[in-house]
Amino acid sequence: MKKITLILLTLLPVALFAQLPAPKYAIGTMAPDFTLPDTAGKEISLSSFKGKYVLIDFWASWCKPCRMENPEVVKAYARYQQKGFEVLGVALEREGARGAWINAIKEDGLPWTQVTDFRYWKGDVVKLYSVQYVPQNYLLDPEGKVIATNLRGEDLQRKLAKVFKGK
Repeated sequence: MKKITLILLTLLPVALFAQLPAPKYAIGTMAPDFTLPDTAGKEISLSSFKGKYVLIDFWASWCKPCRMENPEVVKAYARYQQKGFEVLGVALEREGARGAWINAIKEDGLPWTQVTDFRYWKGDVVKLYSVQYVPQNYLLDPEGKVIATNLRGEDLQRKLAKVFKGK
């Protein structure tokens, strides 16, 4: 019985992930620009990252899978940031959740730009990108074209190693 339970618990996330809808913007398409306030209230546009590889990382302070994935993104950022890699964290937070958001950024040691509009699932950027679950991400090339989606863990590390090979 324990073996069956363990197998089911192992396969459940795989089955759930396999059922998730495809990202709105496919590989090869241009990612649409957007502007949101950062932790200090300064308006930040995706287009301000042009010329760099950018991971748009949709996440939330309340999302356990997001928080579990953050160390992998931190590792990737530390390894490739000097080579032209940036992360733009887009948080799906509720109104009044500023403290939780800021604490999660500090606790998880996220050194990159973080933005949110505190409109949770109803934000304009969430709608623009048809975000239906978190974590979700898009890797963009320096021109803003989508080159990968929903990279997690070692998949993110492998893709970045390939992108920055010889650079």
